[in-house]
Amino acid sequence: MKLGFFTMPIHPIGKDWRQSLREDREAFLLADELGFTEAYVGEHVTDRAENITSCIAFIAWLAAATKQLRLGTGTINMPNTHPAAVAASVAMLDHMLDGRFILGISPGGLLSDAEVFGNLDADRNAMFLEAINQVLAIWASGPPYDLQGKYWNISVSRTLIEDIGQGFIAQPLQKPHPPIVVTAVAPFSKGVTEAAARGWDPISANFLMPAWVKSHWPKYVEGCERASRAVETANWRVAKSVFVAKDAATAKAYATDPNGPYVYYYHQLFTKLKRSGRLELFKTRRDQPDDDVTLESVCDRLIIHGTPDSVADQLLAFQDEVGTFGTLLYAGKDWKDRELGRQSMILMAEQVLPRVNTNAPR
Repeated sequence: MKLGFFTMPIHPIGKDWRQSLREDREAFLLADELGFTEAYVGEHVTDRAENITSCIAFIAWLAAATKQLRLGTGTINMPNTHPAAVAASVAMLDHMLDGRFILGISPGGLLSDAEVFGNLDADRNAMFLEAINQVLAIWASGPPYDLQGKYWNISVSRTLIEDIGQGFIAQPLQKPHPPIVVTAVAPFSKGVTEAAARGWDPISANFLMPAWVKSHWPKYVEGCERASRAVETANWRVAKSVFVAKDAATAKAYATDPNGPYVYYYHQLFTKLKRSGRLELFKTRRDQPDDDVTLESVCDRLIIHGTPDSVADQLLAFQDEVGTFGTLLYAGKDWKDRELGRQSMILMAEQVLPRVNTNAPR
């Protein structure tokens, strides 16, 4: 198992934005120092708690400061941005990172973002597909492009001056394009199958019950087999909320504190999913009544905490439950206590991961 990092940072809404941005950046730099293999950051435009508004801009801030870490968008919400802008910005970012870039894409899950960009009532899945298809078409061709779609038309046929380079949209360094990943949040996700068939790989979200995480692997296999693609567990990434401390009492206190960053994280998600009618993600079975789903039950089931030995055992049990996956993505949280936040990542990399890999089934 490899170790990565994934954050859709959820910060206290009264916290100084400068401080939360600096701490988020510091977490990525720490991941780089600790040998994490990859790290992803999300984006939202209309949320005071999830307050990184552009994952592309944030990664650009990290590009020159990281050495080996592959950095990924987690995710670009495709319906909210013109495909030509995505193609050009991602291409530049891939060059800035010297090919260490991973393209994470999605239709976007925050409804207030959808409303502000005018697509709340639109078919955002259709917009997502058109957008990524146009991005890939831009990278696979040259001007004048002439891409006609339902939502976007892309052409420079009237303004192209080929001999001086006017009208060209940048190409990424990695060919034919950076690796593409999609975040899977639905049980038995059909999107995982379609992504696998196109050569893309899934990230199972850290706010899914284990039963729904487990449901993603057969869907991935289905897509790979349709495309005659090798099925590799190494390509499956699973995000998980983990807190590691030197002693069990500290771990439990920090991870279960009603005013702490872990419970706050799930309180935010619980409120949003309940309001949008998506509590199924927090259910242990599909016919479970909504009233049976509580914040306490969600936190108890989804937050792993303890000493390095205990966390390693819990992660091995989790892997036994959902199946073997290639990369565990440690889910970032607000650093209410900076030292405990840093220490958890250090213990995860230096003590938990070696224990997991030593005791994992071969």
